[in-house]
Amino acid sequence: MKKLIFVSTLTFFLAYLLISCQGKSAPATHQTKIDSPIVKKLKDTISIVAVGDIMLGSAFPSKTNLPPDDAVNSFAAVDTFLRGDIVFGNLEGCFLNSGNSSKCAGLNPNSCYAFRMPDRYAGIIKQAGFNVLSIANNHVGDFDSRGRKNTAKILDSLQFKYAGQLNKPFDIFEVDSVKYAFCAFAPNENTVSIKNIDSAKLLVAKLKEQVDIVIVSFHGGGEGANFEHVTRKTEIFYRENRGNVYAFAHGVIDAGADIVLGHGPHVTRAVEVYKNKFIAYSLGNFCTYGMFSLKGPNGFAPLLQLKVNAKGDFIYADIVSVKQDKINRLTVDDSFTAFKKLKMLTDFDFAGHNLLFENNRISLKN
Repeated sequence: MKKLIFVSTLTFFLAYLLISCQGKSAPATHQTKIDSPIVKKLKDTISIVAVGDIMLGSAFPSKTNLPPDDAVNSFAAVDTFLRGDIVFGNLEGCFLNSGNSSKCAGLNPNSCYAFRMPDRYAGIIKQAGFNVLSIANNHVGDFDSRGRKNTAKILDSLQFKYAGQLNKPFDIFEVDSVKYAFCAFAPNENTVSIKNIDSAKLLVAKLKEQVDIVIVSFHGGGEGANFEHVTRKTEIFYRENRGNVYAFAHGVIDAGADIVLGHGPHVTRAVEVYKNKFIAYSLGNFCTYGMFSLKGPNGFAPLLQLKVNAKGDFIYADIVSVKQDKINRLTVDDSFTAFKKLKMLTDFDFAGHNLLFENNRISLKN
């Protein structure tokens, strides 16, 4: 336990140093005239597109778990909606062309959930429009350090912005003159912990000092149809502590986060606006081929088109409801199941909220 605490503390200390270094400029070599400070005017409306889990097909344990079109058309039904300043998803697996998973040692590989996408699939995700990915989850490490390192190499080569592993707790970048920080958390090995809320708040607060908008992603909570609700308690699943996602989301917003995007339960969960900041507690399964269960609520998910102002305050969110099945794969859901589910769960879990759900749009009542 002491070792774990030390590693966590050390990680955030290193993150603190990294952020501090990024905020320092080179010393002046001569005296210059000091002009009046220039106030940067940010764009009035920032567009954030966000989805849940992405795993386009795994070549492990065999190539039968790869889609018949080699994943080329994975996003064909929805790619027109994947347009924004930030287009985010959770990368639920690593990029690796070969190798076995140590987690499956001694097990029947066909009943062991370990995902490695061929390296070439990263280009499909990039071409679809995604530019920010979370690698904080329980599957990026399925093939140990080899998978994690190769995933980072591939993401870097395609200029993705990503975060969530201990050696990459955050990313700072600029899009259209707006400076963003992205950080991601999970309860899993080698990830930045969702369970240490105080450390998460410290990291977010330091990031907020450096940027205009802080986006926080988390992978947390129980999984499946029995875990659709935000309990406001620590969630235990398969005897694992999966975090208190309610306390975490509120804590990081208190520390300066502007947007909080959740995933992990594989089902849609409620949304909330807290201190004018938007929280999605679970965006469900978005594009997941192969061994993923798509039965019942696992087969429906929201594609979130969020608008915030220059301060990161919520304006509105349009919801494109999507669905998946084993034959048709990812398609738009004309029955708007995910939008209806968002409304029902939000009404139940956050009774008395100030949100209006109408015509596939979430807005403030006042």
